[in-house]
Amino acid sequence: MKRVTDSASGDLTMTQNEVLTPAMVPDVVVLRLPMYIRALTQLLESRSMVVSSHDLGTLLQMTPAQIRKDLSYFGRFGKQGKGYDVKFLRDELQQILGLDQNWPACLIGVGRLGEAIINYPGFVPEGFNVVAAFDSDASQIGRKLGGIEVISMDALTKTINEYNISIGIVAVPSVQAQPVIDELVLAGVRGILNYAPIAPVVPPDTVIRNIDPVLSLQSMTFYLMKKGVNPLIPG
Repeated sequence: MKRVTDSASGDLTMTQNEVLTPAMVPDVVVLRLPMYIRALTQLLESRSMVVSSHDLGTLLQMTPAQIRKDLSYFGRFGKQGKGYDVKFLRDELQQILGLDQNWPACLIGVGRLGEAIINYPGFVPEGFNVVAAFDSDASQIGRKLGGIEVISMDALTKTINEYNISIGIVAVPSVQAQPVIDELVLAGVRGILNYAPIAPVVPPDTVIRNIDPVLSLQSMTFYLMKKGVNPLIPG
């Protein structure tokens, strides 16, 4: 596969005929792409049609060089001295992430957290449709949340196959999380969003993302202390 150098940035970019494989792109770059999409969407909403790597970097608190390097993994998007076409770049990044498609998802656990997740209005506009909700608590079966009837875990595999569900959202207590994740994997789900505060084990062909606000707060305190911020000590 031949690569050429982008004269605007000095970064390597793909030729038009090069086929990109996921293994070629570092995970950290993929994790930044949604941030680019969100920033570009904000720019479109403010009627900005063109953006430079410098201005995009200012918006995202990143260096222009890092942005150019990240984008160079996927091709050439900008021209020297002219910047990036905001809508074109946003649409291309959405396509790269598969966000130009609808992704059916299911929710496991309809307690307070699960109820908040299923009623969150931000999933559908981004292409994620929660089409089924499951719980092992008999008292929850039959409830309707967000227009979806809660069904038993006994129907998990059948429902996943029926709706071609590829993403599972786990919102159960930590002691139940690993068994639930195992069931999802056995049912054929290959993408899991886990809200339980554990470090789950999944096969290599399964993609898992863990959401734990406590971990984020714990790392935040390191930087707060470096800035001289100390917690109040009760007198």
